[in-house]
Amino acid sequence: MWKIQVYDVSKKLWTTKGEELEAGKKEFFETFKILEGELGDKPYFGGETFGFVDLSLVTFYSWFHAFEIIAWAKRCLRKETVANSLADQKKVYEAVGQLRKIRGLE
Repeated sequence: MWKIQVYDVSKKLWTTKGEELEAGKKEFFETFKILEGELGDKPYFGGETFGFVDLSLVTFYSWFHAFEIIAWAKRCLRKETVANSLADQKKVYEAVGQLRKIRGLE
């Protein structure tokens, strides 16, 4: 469920503009505040164990750049399989910027 919600919210950030974009940004931040609250002081969402929720959400790592949840993402990246499977954060950012330009959103 979280992965779907995070995907839907993040999609709004690169497919909209104006007031809809601003509303999407607000919803995006609110979603991650909820996730951050769920994580709390635990190293992973499953407590001491890297689990399914962590595996699902870490795929959004490239979007976590500006959030404090980055500490959790970095712990997940200590797992070699996770680190080797994710796209470069900067390349994702650049690609989203290009998509926004192509769609006339910037």
